[in-house]
Amino acid sequence: MIAGLTGPNGAGKTTIMKTILGLTRFTGRIQVNQQAVTEDQHAALAHVGALIEHPAIYPFLTGQQNLALYAHDPADLQQLTTTLGMRTYIHAKAKGYSLGMKQKPGIAIALLNHPQLVILDEPMNGLDVESTITARRLIQQYAAAGTAFLISSHILNELQKVMTQVILIDHGQIIVDQPINTFNQRHQRDYRLMTTNPQLTAQLPAQSHTAYQQADATFRVKRTDILTIQDLLMAHHIYLQELTPLRPNLE
Repeated sequence: MIAGLTGPNGAGKTTIMKTILGLTRFTGRIQVNQQAVTEDQHAALAHVGALIEHPAIYPFLTGQQNLALYAHDPADLQQLTTTLGMRTYIHAKAKGYSLGMKQKPGIAIALLNHPQLVILDEPMNGLDVESTITARRLIQQYAAAGTAFLISSHILNELQKVMTQVILIDHGQIIVDQPINTFNQRHQRDYRLMTTNPQLTAQLPAQSHTAYQQADATFRVKRTDILTIQDLLMAHHIYLQELTPLRPNLE
């Protein structure tokens, strides 16, 4: 599962992540794999990887040395270095890294040692397009192998591409918590329509109680009007070329 945690600034996203990791004082009860997380006992987090706010790397160590502090398996370290495209600078001191260069070893540290749960706060921050795609595929690869993810990001379109569960919070309260497929179906309202005769198609709403928006040769139609529109098209010997749902987005 890849859970996407989103909400406005100050909603509590980072606080939730820090609390799960035992980095802030809290009341109540937190469990990871049925083990309690407490302020002085973090055994439950032995198989949890995390990147919170900023990569936890030492500036006067090289990227390789930073990763080696956490890696149990040199082969695992080498694979992540190669996959994330860090080989050209991994042996340079981290103090000279750009924001995007720092972000990659931060992601690698979170993924080292095949964790059962990974918590990522703004993992795409500072990454270029190619690196963002690589990070997305890597997350999906680990998730397919059984690693669970909790990811927060302000880059909502990227978050929506990777997550399988959407969690929306506001002022510390959960507003939405459901599979992304359920979210898409529930909030699906409009479709894009293309026909073999756009000129005549544009005249059809006047003949019924339907209405739709035209943009060049395509039309935006309401889900509730689809059957009526198809009947109208058939009656006028107009054929569908495309009927595509316009997916809702988190914005």
